[in-house]
Amino acid sequence: ENLPLCHSVNSLEYAAPKRNSVAFVATLIRSWSSDMPVDLYKFRIGKLRKEISQALASGEFDLCIADFLVSMPNISFNAAKSFRQHRVPIIYFSHNVEHMIWKRLCSTDKNLLRRLILEVEWRKMRRYEAKTCKRVDLTIAVSAEDRDQLSKMARGSKSSSVPTGVDTEYFKPALTSAQNSFELVFTGSMDWHPNEDAMLYFIDCILPRIQERFPAARLTVAGRNPSPLLQKIASRAGVNLTGTVDDIRPFIERAAVYVVPLRIGGGTRLKIFEALAMGKAIVSTTIGAEGLPLTEGTHVLRADEPGIFAEQVISLLEDKQQREQLGMAGRMLVEESFSWAKVAAEFEACCRTALPVNALTASASKKFSVTSQ
Repeated sequence: ENLPLCHSVNSLEYAAPKRNSVAFVATLIRSWSSDMPVDLYKFRIGKLRKEISQALASGEFDLCIADFLVSMPNISFNAAKSFRQHRVPIIYFSHNVEHMIWKRLCSTDKNLLRRLILEVEWRKMRRYEAKTCKRVDLTIAVSAEDRDQLSKMARGSKSSSVPTGVDTEYFKPALTSAQNSFELVFTGSMDWHPNEDAMLYFIDCILPRIQERFPAARLTVAGRNPSPLLQKIASRAGVNLTGTVDDIRPFIERAAVYVVPLRIGGGTRLKIFEALAMGKAIVSTTIGAEGLPLTEGTHVLRADEPGIFAEQVISLLEDKQQREQLGMAGRMLVEESFSWAKVAAEFEACCRTALPVNALTASASKKFSVTSQ
């Protein structure tokens, strides 16, 4: 009922092997003889691949959109080409330059053995990413920077970019402020390594500096599945880990400053758009705000060194007017350029460029299906 224009939504149950499990080690070893890094190989799902192949070969669909690189191992290009009269174009929707995440992860890991494995993995990821961009009909990136990087890596491929969007009706400033003058917040899935790394880094290197000036300053981390290591470090530092929450807005709403101390990542940061939409002052690393058209000092404060990051947060805790000015400018930017309605229209226009001319007139009568894992 939430997707009234969808003919069907087919969800297939699957659990990827967890890191450090026997199944993961076996998957890692098998992936070494393939062209896929283990992070993609572990999502090769026979049932999903079969269902997608049947859909592509049915002649009922105009377009196949693969969301994230992790979807690509389950798409059969042969099935897409099986009907000469109706070859289904394939679009790869890239949310990140994936290999850069793993390259940065490799550069920050202090364990020599893990670093050697990650060195192999990020290079395999880069080769597979380039191969994917060359094979698909169109790659849609979430920033011009990502688009240019993917195009350079996969010369001759067709690519475009559409910015990340946010629901500006759902994420909006509160009518009455419940803000705590010394509350800091970070939101994101804590089982995603770049987010965990960011929080471990912030708690260890930045938060103590802030608390030297403001002992009452507290951090809340709102996101699912924090690891035992993060739970231990957070408990020791008095950091509030929420785990899974139904609604992140109350946690963002009561914070004075939203922090994004990411050191690993790629693509654009939806979390920043959500915070901007709610009128929040943000301090971010360069990587944290990478790919976003944000003006330093107008929409965001940037800092890459722990001491400078702490000073930027302290300056905002001391200056309510500056917090409000940043928040208002951020909200205005999101409303003007990154609302769902605007971004959806841009995405649809990109999709239409991948369709054959005869499909454009017939597409209104076709079915649309979403297959997820």
